[in-house]
Parts: sequence; structure tokens; C-alpha cells
Amino acid sequence: MQSKVNKKRSLFTRLMSWLSRVVRLALVLVILCLIWTVYLLWRMESFPDNPQARGDVGIVLGAALWQNIPSPALKERLNRAVELYRTGQIQQILVSGGLDSVYSKLTEAEGMRNYLLEQGIPNSAIVMEKQSTSTYENLLYSQRLFKQYGWHSAVIITHRYHAVRAMDIAKFLEYDQLIASPMDSAVLMMSWHKSREILAWTKWELDKVLLNLGIESKPMDTSALKARIIGFIH
Repeated sequence: MQSKVNKKRSLFTRLMSWLSRVVRLALVLVILCLIWTVYLLWRMESFPDNPQARGDVGIVLGAALWQNIPSPALKERLNRAVELYRTGQIQQILVSGGLDSVYSKLTEAEGMRNYLLEQGIPNSAIVMEKQSTSTYENLLYSQRLFKQYGWHSAVIITHRYHAVRAMDIAKFLEYDQLIASPMDSAVLMMSWHKSREILAWTKWELDKVLLNLGIESKPMDTSALKARIIGFIH
């Protein structure tokens, strides 16, 4: 009888020791995640303004279209591009973005081009990149157009919270002369978008490791998920 009691006590002791290690590991992970989150938020908040940004071309990073029309947030990016073009700080505007979902009739680039034309930007000043489905692809495919159009320098045009990761991607792709012209948003729910950006940035850090190993990480296919959500709402 005493032997069985001792075995049970030994098993209980081992179980509690294992649980204690798991709890300690979980606490360490939580603390590391909090530090990482605070660091990224600080990077987003402290990214500097650059009203004097100049380049051969302004690269507008795509975002959602609403019924084939740029969303209010995307209009903020496009309005900055219009401003830089009218002041002569950029000579051309490259709009970058592919199909947003299975329901899209226009690529993001086509929707952006149409908006720019409405603002009086000449068609000859607009270049479209219509394949990309992620920020990495935005900059990868845009880079391929540089030789074709004889560009040497560029201005990334996007929101401040997004600009830091975009610039890190551009650095990874070895853009030579690149600067950002970030803006804050008056229409986005920043708590949501910054939370998403933290996840996207974390994924990008993993993607960098994979790319350095010669493994290309495929972007998450969200079109099916969006279709389900839309179907559920309607």
C-alpha cells in the first residue's frame, strides 16, 4: 500500500514540475510578445514625416477598392501622390496592386489609376503594376519596372503605420534611392490596423529568414475567407 502511495506522490510531483515549467515558458513568451509589440508600435509612431520627399516616381502601395472605387484610406494615399506630383516632387506615379478578392472586377491599380485621372493627373504620368497581392510583391514587381522606365529614385507613398515595414522590405530588395512620404489616417480605425500590422510585420520577419534560405513564402489566400464572410453577412 505504501508503495502505491509513493508512486502516486512521485507522479503528482513530476506532473506539477512539468506544469510549472510550462507556465514559466508561457510567461516568458507573453513577456517577449509584449516587448515585441511595444517595439513595433514605437517604430510605427516614431517614423518621421518627410514633406520634402523627392524621386523620379511615387510608388502608391495598394489597399482595398470599394465597388471598384478606392476606399477612403486608399484615397488618402492617392491624394498624397497627387500633391507630390503637382509640386514637382515626383515625375510619375506608379500604382501597385492586383485583384483584391474573387468579386473584384478591377485590380487595385486600375481603380487607383481611374481616381488619379479624375484628379487631373495625365494618363502618361501613371504606370500600373497589376499583379501584386502583398506589400512584398508591391515592391518586388514595382522594382522590375525601374529599368523599363529609366527610374533611379522613388518615394513610397503609404500610411505611417505601414511605411516602416514597407521600407524594410525595400531595403531587403536592395532599392538604391528610396524614401517614404508617410501620412496619418483620418478614416482608419488605427487600433485594428496597427494590430494587423504587428501580425504582418511578424510574418515578414519569418519571410525574410525563408527568403534568405531560398524558400519563398506564399502570401495567405484570403479571398475564400472574404467570400465566406460576405456570404454570411448577406
